[in-house]
Amino acid sequence: MGKKQAATGPLSRRPDNSAFKQQRLPAWSPSLTAQTVLPTFYILSLVCLLLGIWLLITVKNTYELKVDYTNAGSCGNCFTMRNRGFHVPDCQCTVSFHVPKNFSGDVFFYYGLRNFHQNLRRYMDSRDDTQMVGRKNNLKAPSSYCAPFQYDAKGLPIAPCGAVANSMFNDSLSVTYNPSGGSEMPVLLYRKGIAWYTDKNVKFRNPPTNSTFTLQQAFEGTTQPLYWQRAVYELDDENSNNNGFINDDLIVWMREAAFPNFKKLYGVLNRAREPFTEGLPAGNYTLSINYNFPVAPFSGRKELVISMVSWFGGQNYFLPIAYLVTSGLILVTAVVLTTVYVKVGKKGKNMEE
Repeated sequence: MGKKQAATGPLSRRPDNSAFKQQRLPAWSPSLTAQTVLPTFYILSLVCLLLGIWLLITVKNTYELKVDYTNAGSCGNCFTMRNRGFHVPDCQCTVSFHVPKNFSGDVFFYYGLRNFHQNLRRYMDSRDDTQMVGRKNNLKAPSSYCAPFQYDAKGLPIAPCGAVANSMFNDSLSVTYNPSGGSEMPVLLYRKGIAWYTDKNVKFRNPPTNSTFTLQQAFEGTTQPLYWQRAVYELDDENSNNNGFINDDLIVWMREAAFPNFKKLYGVLNRAREPFTEGLPAGNYTLSINYNFPVAPFSGRKELVISMVSWFGGQNYFLPIAYLVTSGLILVTAVVLTTVYVKVGKKGKNMEE
């Protein structure tokens, strides 16, 4: 007997005669009626409303204080000086502010920037993640994505390269508590441990070193970014283990913000001594700034943000407002559908009648 020839023509594309391919498997096909759809809309609206109110109350109870120091206090001279360029003499200034009520529990200190667009595609691409894990090949030969912040005028490779690292926020902030009738006290902050664990231990690594081969020697043959005041291995004067690519401030900055107005963690209140064991007390404070970061070129502003943190995070109204708006839209849709049903589809009527 000859072999059975394969079917040709339209029959060759016919699916196998199985329950799956012929769609004979059991299935549930709900019948969408007004009695089932309309209650669902009202229930969803109520759920979104309750979630929105709950989150709104949580955010309201999360206290936040912003201190804009762009050209406030004695920082006006520094603001004008920094407009002349990045490489100008150091400028220190102070700004006094008042905390009207206590910050209870853990208190987080952020620096905030306004009108700084870290979300531009060309800006976000201007970095070399392979270089940031300490690979020597990329340390001496940065990625072309970093251009024009790839090499300096002398042809030396820049470490870290790219526009993101080059524009790193480099103001130094310190806060002093001025209790009435008492001597001023420095507000101590934890400056390490502010970066994500995966960033600190996976995405950012220094070139290999040992007891005889220092971090400075590991970066030999490279130069600092154009707008930096110091080399990457000197970012932290107090802690040599927080220098190089694993510096917490650098890691926090390299995680780009999604919006032009943002804040990034600077430190966490050290609650080891009085009167800060219960949090940050109300009263008068002085903010001292080593003013380095210019904001006039992009019409920006700089601020210190002091905030409490709840289970929901910091003070952010986006999610509660989104839930409340969603609840309102669903409710309006439900009312419109109910009106159409009552006027047109009730008692056997339909749209064609």
